[in-house]
Amino acid sequence: MLKILLVVVLLVSGCGGGAQKFNSVDITGANYARDFALTDHTGARRTLADYRGKVVAVFFGFTQCPDVCPTTLSDLAQVRKRLGSDGEQLQVIFITVDPERDSQAVLQRYVPSFDPSFVALYGSAEQTAATAKEFKVFYQKVGGRTATSYSIDHTAGTYVFDREGRVRLFVRHGEGVEPLAADLKRFLS
Repeated sequence: MLKILLVVVLLVSGCGGGAQKFNSVDITGANYARDFALTDHTGARRTLADYRGKVVAVFFGFTQCPDVCPTTLSDLAQVRKRLGSDGEQLQVIFITVDPERDSQAVLQRYVPSFDPSFVALYGSAEQTAATAKEFKVFYQKVGGRTATSYSIDHTAGTYVFDREGRVRLFVRHGEGVEPLAADLKRFLS
């Protein structure tokens, strides 16, 4: 009886070799965030399949974001550095939710300034809406003092895909560099 109880306790506590535990939210098997078809900051058409073989981190934001977007991109750049040579197998993708202001030229200056390997993607208003819907990303324009000084409220999280292109994690904003680096090491090893 004691042996059975010990086995049950070990299995319930996760010591029995069960599923991996992540710092981020495990969304393995989700029926969303399956693909995108947008243009990158160099003018090339991109889909998720273009990045197969790499671990991919996808973040939705906009270049005039005052806090969440630059903080997230900065954290992802730090994560990439902390991963050392494994960081070369991490592809960070920034998808703009502001196609009105975030032109190819603007994205080309902004996103690679955090790390030259980072890719920025954009599309028409309709393509942006369709991609956001596929990823279950909320975004909404918030009026400013002028027609072009608006802000955008948006989902502040990052999706992580494994090397086969399957969505695996949702990283909440502010989780920190170390926990994310630890999660990504599991996919890179």
